[in-house]
Amino acid sequence: MEEKPGNEPEDDLTGRALRQRIRQQELLAELGVLALQRTSFADMLDHTARMTAEGLGAEFCKIMEYIPAERRLLVRAGVGWGEGVVGKATVGADLDSPAGFALHTGKPVISNHLENEERFRTPGLLVEHGIRRAMNVILQGDGLPFGVLEVDSRSEGEFGEHDITFLQGAANILGMAIEQNQYQRKLQAALDRHQILLKEVNHRVKNSLQVVSGMLHLQANAVGDPALSERLMEASTRISAVGRAYDRLAYNADHENIDLVAYLRDVVDDLEPAVAPCKVELDAPREIPFAADRAILIALIVNELVLNAGKHAYPDGSDGLIRLRLVPSDDAVLSISISDDGVGLPADFDPARSKRLGTRIVQALAGQLGAELIRQPTTAGTHYMLVVPLQVSAAN
Repeated sequence: MEEKPGNEPEDDLTGRALRQRIRQQELLAELGVLALQRTSFADMLDHTARMTAEGLGAEFCKIMEYIPAERRLLVRAGVGWGEGVVGKATVGADLDSPAGFALHTGKPVISNHLENEERFRTPGLLVEHGIRRAMNVILQGDGLPFGVLEVDSRSEGEFGEHDITFLQGAANILGMAIEQNQYQRKLQAALDRHQILLKEVNHRVKNSLQVVSGMLHLQANAVGDPALSERLMEASTRISAVGRAYDRLAYNADHENIDLVAYLRDVVDDLEPAVAPCKVELDAPREIPFAADRAILIALIVNELVLNAGKHAYPDGSDGLIRLRLVPSDDAVLSISISDDGVGLPADFDPARSKRLGTRIVQALAGQLGAELIRQPTTAGTHYMLVVPLQVSAAN
């Protein structure tokens, strides 16, 4: 049997090379799975450096990011290097550097004998660590090159075409993760800008509604007609209820949901002057996150029912109590109770046939919510129960 230098049979060399190629394919498959599993970007860099070094039997590997302002490559991740290299060390990114040449031309670079290398200068980082041979391939990003994947070894021997194929395969997989990471960063930046604009829109809407509400309030005080003044005050409270929602949205990180309890407390505070001398008592859990658009509908219904109780429940001008109670239940609904101890409604009162604007508004808004407004039997006063589904059905 023919033997190679070092007295290692050729069959043994072939078998070892075959096992190494198989292991390289296994490592690429593992790396691909990690990329598909949305592994964090930092972990993906570390896994790539470790697996690449293993696949090539090298002691060192590093992933370098190009820093255009400095025209240098920063070591972002790696294995084998001493303290103070990863995250700090840089190498030149010009064409006289092996890594720089790979970055700017897109061509892989193999340097098997760095001590005799005449094409490029050997970076000081490699000299300091006694590196004898190295390979560099480009790492693509989203539109522009990200940097370079480099593997280094102190041992004798040579990297070949099969090795560069494996290294390029690892770089291609990492490149997809880099592209995804850069895309997500751009998407997040766009989302942040959108959120800033949305906050500004909500803030301006809130200010505009406050102006309109204030104008109606002033006009109600100056009109000189009690009936018209009452109508203007009611309109003012409706606009104020909507404005309160936009006020919360303008300063809320979540632009789709608000705390329904805190929102209704604001609405109740605004209503108390309109229903005085009655008092409004709110009994509710600590917090109920709720879709903002649906919370506005609930607030408008509460606004109408509380206003109605304030006007009609205590006709003698006594300081009666109006109770507002919120009760989330296990069957995916929120029950909202509005009650008083006043004179009550006429026995033949039918909300569906009422011509009162407030009553018609309540019926219409309940329909939009997919909610059921129930007049509860009571021995004194009036008691309404609004049953609101927590999930919006397709029909609504």
